[in-house]
Amino acid sequence: MNKQKIAKIKRKLKSLQKKMSEIGPVMRGSVVFIGNPKKYCHFSLNKDKKTHLIYLGNKREARAREYSNNYKKLLDIIEEMTLLNMTLLKENIDVDSH
Repeated sequence: MNKQKIAKIKRKLKSLQKKMSEIGPVMRGSVVFIGNPKKYCHFSLNKDKKTHLIYLGNKREARAREYSNNYKKLLDIIEEMTLLNMTLLKENIDVDSH
């Protein structure tokens, strides 16, 4: 791998780290509607094979969606960083080296 490609990967990693730092609060889980016949908004998290629910109502739904979307953005960034770090690791190049 040439020096230009290595530098490009490292720049991309720095850019992704910056994006990570700009993401706000995160929550893993989903906004769901439960109930019959009237549906009520809840936040659902499956943790240790158990489903945890909190009632959101209309006031907290948008914030819960934002936090959940932030988690998904963070996960996407981590996946991309993983591929880049794997490329560097395969070539035995330290991410922090200059």
